Amino acid sequence: MASLGFVRNESARQLRAGSSRILAYLMLDAGNPFFTDVARGVEEAAREAGLSVFLCNSNEDATREADYLDLLEQQRVQGVLITPIDPDSSRLSKLPARGTPVVVVDRSIDDGEHCSVAVDDVLGGEIALAHLIELGHERIAFVGGPNNIGQVTDRREGARRALGRAGLPLGNLVDLVTGALTVAEGRGAGQRLAGLPAARRPTAAFCANDLLALGLLQQCVSLGLRVPEDLAIVGYDDIEFAAAAAVPLTSVRQPRQLLGRTAAKLLLDESSNPDHEHQRVTFTPELVVRTSTRGKSAE
Repeated sequence: MASLGFVRNESARQLRAGSSRILAYLMLDAGNPFFTDVARGVEEAAREAGLSVFLCNSNEDATREADYLDLLEQQRVQGVLITPIDPDSSRLSKLPARGTPVVVVDRSIDDGEHCSVAVDDVLGGEIALAHLIELGHERIAFVGGPNNIGQVTDRREGARRALGRAGLPLGNLVDLVTGALTVAEGRGAGQRLAGLPAARRPTAAFCANDLLALGLLQQCVSLGLRVPEDLAIVGYDDIEFAAAAAVPLTSVRQPRQLLGRTAAKLLLDESSNPDHEHQRVTFTPELVVRTSTRGKSAE
């Protein structure tokens, strides 16, 4: 076999077995380091099981997501991990019914048809706002969107809960809705925020992810606003770039690789264990305080 350079025909093996030795992870945004870190966890678990991983990017586009799901089913992958645009989509139920297990990642779902692995985003939003309120901020911007992304609405809901518990009116949370969760959209939000009259301008901002927070920080600093003196900023995810920013970013940390690893193990069990029971795994987020909210004393 070695002298002839034999290579196993995996397509033929797949045809006989009815499935491949491949897992797929359909992520929401490949440009966000959060999802690539989750993918690392998926790959670790897959390699330990002797499997490969397809990485797909929906780019927050429902049509693109649907096309990938069709393609992955046609390729007879062993299972699909997905961070869905809409976790209630009927497409997520159709795949398991036809023999392709699906595990939802970074979004909690309790429908009895899927395993899911997520972080408590409502709690994450709550601890972010509680931190800012504790520092004396009362008028706070929430930077995030689009609103059809569940993680965004959950984090906003947590922020609103923190305001209520502090006895502050919900109107004190100023929505700056963005079209995507990107650095460029964060810069745009920073431009809008800096353009508000000083008397109405929030003194702090909670961003739905770190990319938005980094863009907001860049734009505000370029326009002469001091962070945190004029504007305190909290991000979400605690990606590697958060600590490396010009003003190190306070952020709500998620166990990114652990999310991926846990989800992959649940998928492997579902694909091979006839007694598999669906689980909903929820991790607790953690606030990491840095200079962007407490100044030099935070370092």
